[in-house]
Amino acid sequence: MPRRYLNAIRAMSARRRPAGRPRACALGPTCLAALLILAAPHAQAQDLGHKLLGGIGIDAGVQAEPGFYLSDRIVRYDANRLRDRDGNLVPIRGLKIDVVANAFGASLTLKPKNAPYLSFAFALPLADISVNANDPRIAVDRSGFADIFVQPLKLGWRFPHGDIVTSYAFYAPTGRFEPRGREGVGRGFWSHQFSLGGAVFSGRQRQIRASALLSYDLNLRKRGIDIRRGNTLQVQGGAGVRFARIATIGIAGFALWQVTDDSGADIPPMLRGARDRVYGLGPEIDLLIPALRTRLDLRAEWDFGVRSRPQGRILVAGLTIALWRPAPPGPR
Repeated sequence: MPRRYLNAIRAMSARRRPAGRPRACALGPTCLAALLILAAPHAQAQDLGHKLLGGIGIDAGVQAEPGFYLSDRIVRYDANRLRDRDGNLVPIRGLKIDVVANAFGASLTLKPKNAPYLSFAFALPLADISVNANDPRIAVDRSGFADIFVQPLKLGWRFPHGDIVTSYAFYAPTGRFEPRGREGVGRGFWSHQFSLGGAVFSGRQRQIRASALLSYDLNLRKRGIDIRRGNTLQVQGGAGVRFARIATIGIAGFALWQVTDDSGADIPPMLRGARDRVYGLGPEIDLLIPALRTRLDLRAEWDFGVRSRPQGRILVAGLTIALWRPAPPGPR
């Protein structure tokens, strides 16, 4: 293996480097296949888990109206930089990462009398992951169905000037996964996700809004290999203003912190103790089409403050259709 490439891989485990670093990292609904950091044929990459940051934005902590919804979300993530555990650039020439994913999902929200809102949801993602560099030995091209996301329970409360939501969800290892191979986009492990969030509003029609959703992912051991992804804490949300009851324009953002180390006998020494971190920010516009019971979301966010992962940009286009809504209560 060329010396320049070995030096680049060793940089991933370096704890201190001289000053003078360039400034310039992010892969579900709240689910989609996560991006891999692919290092070298002889070193397993750090796994970034299931979470696709940026999948939700301004309304992350808003409680949905009762109804049955179908959604489709298309995501494009691209990056040409890799950061080590101190945020320094890893010098991999010609690095180009492209991820295109599509997630189809459905959700049901009910409002029982004298009880909080009850919601249930699932999403099935299809992803294509491409990683290339000047050294052809790290070229990877994978595609297929990723791990399914299931939210068996979400509780919500709505107030005149705010919402509160809390939920439990899990990612099941249904996608193709080969522990030491180069096939499939499945992660090969279960993740349990616990979330708490809310929103605040101003104006008679909730025109001005801000929301956030805090999630904790508890990751279990990978199938067929002794590696366990460290647990992570994430927050997603944003703030915006609604115009003419049909368009919301604002800023969306996210953050992720790995709070426990990766563990297991099969973790390469160079990646031990490396915890990834990333922040993201960018514009969002949401359009409502009341006659079609449809909502369109468009969002772009750029990574910054990155450690132990790629640094790039995510573009999201989402379409949600309300197939059923309960009739409003009639006059007494």
